[in-house]
Amino acid sequence: MNSSDYTIQQLQEMVRENPSPELLEACRQDTRKAAQQIVRRYEREQKERERVARLYAFENEAAAAGYELVAGVDEAGRGPLAGPVSVAAVILPRGLFLPHINDSKKLSPKVREELFDEIQEKALATSISLIDAQTIDRVNIYQATMNGMYNAIFGLEKQPQKVLIDAVRLENLPMPSESIIKGDAKSASIAAASILAKVTRDRLMEQYDEIYPQYGFAHHKGYGTAEHIEALRKYGPCPIHRLSFEPVKSIAEQAGFLQG
Repeated sequence: MNSSDYTIQQLQEMVRENPSPELLEACRQDTRKAAQQIVRRYEREQKERERVARLYAFENEAAAAGYELVAGVDEAGRGPLAGPVSVAAVILPRGLFLPHINDSKKLSPKVREELFDEIQEKALATSISLIDAQTIDRVNIYQATMNGMYNAIFGLEKQPQKVLIDAVRLENLPMPSESIIKGDAKSASIAAASILAKVTRDRLMEQYDEIYPQYGFAHHKGYGTAEHIEALRKYGPCPIHRLSFEPVKSIAEQAGFLQG
């Protein structure tokens, strides 16, 4: 075929409807850069579809064993000195194409925000649990994270038949579960949960920044940056700081917030 007989818009529609090898090759040979870009865009999208499809390996394996409803679970905020730990559980339609989905830490804030909305819209079920600083101080961060995971799983409108969890093992679930190291980069469901947890927590820390502007929560989200620690030393801890975490604990003791 001779692609030059068609407009760029017509070629775009043709590639979208039937990207045959002959059509793609004709676009490659077309002297118009816009026609060549159509092929490059198509090839990039195909590579992204293949990458995302690979992220469903654990979900597909579960489905092959008879578990159709699979939830992914992940957290955000185990390490910060302030704010809650955020945990999300997500059940995705198997094979749903979510462009750019990945471990939330590998995504820009803009892409995370876009994916947050798309996941909420297209997921079969989502649930988010926030465990506050006071609870973290009382039971420790690991137990608080596990509590949040149980809350998120049991908060799903549809109860999953199997649960995939990033790194943590949950021993008291009524359904089978699997702990996957670096699961947020290996499972679409866990990656989706990591995005919901991260965006939810980031938004909350931005709200806290308006209440406690002296700490810079909007910038560092409660992590122990130099800016944050300097503010802690100057102003002491606020109600969302984790008093069991260092250096918050030592600073609080020095300032008389805690008994040594």
